[in-house]
Amino acid sequence: MQFRNATTLDMPAIVAIYNSTIAGRMVTADTAPVSVESRMPWFHVHNPEKRPLWVVEENGIMIGWVSFQSFYGRPAYDGTAEISIYLDENQRGKGYGKKILEYAMAQCPSIGVKTLLGFIFSHNEPSIKLFEKLGFSSWAHLPNIAVLDGIERSLDILGKRIY
Repeated sequence: MQFRNATTLDMPAIVAIYNSTIAGRMVTADTAPVSVESRMPWFHVHNPEKRPLWVVEENGIMIGWVSFQSFYGRPAYDGTAEISIYLDENQRGKGYGKKILEYAMAQCPSIGVKTLLGFIFSHNEPSIKLFEKLGFSSWAHLPNIAVLDGIERSLDILGKRIY
């Protein structure tokens, strides 16, 4: 696997991978597909030095992406970031999520992230198990804060102090 900083040319593939998760109602609170144009502000808040957006490739083919986003947007929280990992639907369940999360955690000191957070729907057991396997623990449970197809869903925040 290779990791590289995403460019605007990657955005159609990044958005396609993201949109492929919407129908499953396990990963995102978006309920309809998003457009590349609508995601450009999100793209531009990333930067390689502190809040990277990485494309993950294998044999030159994008298999997924990972992003770091600032938590709460206040300077005192600068050492804390939310991580998001999205895989192409044909690459899920093959162990890539674990490898990507391990790589991302190893890079945290170089981008100034001391605390890493994962915001995961409580019914997304595979993602919760992955994060827990790598040392994350439950730091918050927000009951029934989302409604997906008429069903209330809870959100768990899993956290880990990296260094």
